[in-house]
Amino acid sequence: MNDITSIFTLISFLITMILIFFRPKGMNEATAATIGAVLIFISGSVSLADVADIGSKVTGAALTIIATMVMALTMESIGFFHWAATRLLIAAKGSGIRLFWLTNLLCFLMTLFLNNDGSIIITTPVLLMLFRKIGLKQKEKFPYLISGALIATASSVPIGVSNIVNLISLNMIGLDLYMQTAMMFIPGIVGLAFLYFILLGVFYRHLPKKIPLIKNNIDYRKIPSLHPLHSEPNVEDLKRQSKLMVGVFAFIFLVRIALFVASYYDIPISIVAVSSSVLLLGWRWFYLKINPSDMVKKTPWDIFVFAYAMYIVVYGLHNIGLTNFLVQHLEPIMDDHLFKVSLIMGSILTLMSNVFNNHPALMIGTFTLTEMNLEPIVLQTLYLANIIGSDIGALLIPTGTLATLIWMHILKQHNVKVSWGNYMKVTLIVIPATVIFSIVILYIWLDLFFY
Repeated sequence: MNDITSIFTLISFLITMILIFFRPKGMNEATAATIGAVLIFISGSVSLADVADIGSKVTGAALTIIATMVMALTMESIGFFHWAATRLLIAAKGSGIRLFWLTNLLCFLMTLFLNNDGSIIITTPVLLMLFRKIGLKQKEKFPYLISGALIATASSVPIGVSNIVNLISLNMIGLDLYMQTAMMFIPGIVGLAFLYFILLGVFYRHLPKKIPLIKNNIDYRKIPSLHPLHSEPNVEDLKRQSKLMVGVFAFIFLVRIALFVASYYDIPISIVAVSSSVLLLGWRWFYLKINPSDMVKKTPWDIFVFAYAMYIVVYGLHNIGLTNFLVQHLEPIMDDHLFKVSLIMGSILTLMSNVFNNHPALMIGTFTLTEMNLEPIVLQTLYLANIIGSDIGALLIPTGTLATLIWMHILKQHNVKVSWGNYMKVTLIVIPATVIFSIVILYIWLDLFFY
């Protein structure tokens, strides 16, 4: 690549990041990434052959994530999240501390069984509605909201299918979904528990000790087949709704298992995800008489556009020599102890994710690792350390992940103000410690069972 192409590519990348971070006139992240991709293509650093190759890498992951988003939106349309959050408030039994635990548990489960962006998009408005209903003050909402956002985003660490960029890079590394989960699930869960307890320690004195008791105050507006609109639910309605919601959750649980079975037998997981979303939509249409056409408008197709466009941008950086630059400077340390190298790579990905956003950071990090001719177990270990840096370390500032960008936008729409200062007062305490702790646990786990 000549100097002009390289300079134009770097400028295009910087323009893309500025547009994503500052969203002029409410610009969508996908639009910003698309502008960057077009500029990169015009620069000549990415060819038509590269674009086709990118499509083959991104499409399967994007279809999988979009399918899980469709399932999440289907669940939202039948009132599942309102039901789950209300049951959560009932289970809190008037304790603000118990509510903190249950709120984080809900956000964790939504990411584990769906994906991190979907968890943020759906649970944040529902929680805001519930907090408003029980009369929490602005400062009382903050611990629940920021902890839920951090846990929801970080919960994509244990399994790769909960985050689109993790899925894309998984394909580049050559790891199957089930093997990645075997190597990462326990360290990821232990790391999340560590994060939760630090958050609890930070907020314990600020959490309301008592909250209003809620018994059966459930939102029925979105389940017209179970009751006449605006009518008072009876005991039979309550039982039928609970049975319905438990059945839906059981289906989602089985879908998650099916993804790992498919991965084990080399069946594209996108086929399982898309088929499952079609089944759930079909069931809703048949049982609740809700036409699936609403999903055409609700589904965030821009996630595919964002992933595809960002990959083109990163591919341009790769082609002008950024990966080679990183390889030259990182290869000399690869002979050091694997634990030390894992900490270094996790730290580098944390820094890159907060400077560039974790989508391009993880892709660049993955490109770098794949060009070092590392032993398979070393490559996989460092990749998993990169995941910790990009999924947890990226939470240091609000622009580090697409999920936290979405979260800030949702809060702004609901007139809930969270400044960068208030956000980082929390993350500067909890995130670096969690990254280091998670990498330590990862190394211990892999040393015991995989080396």
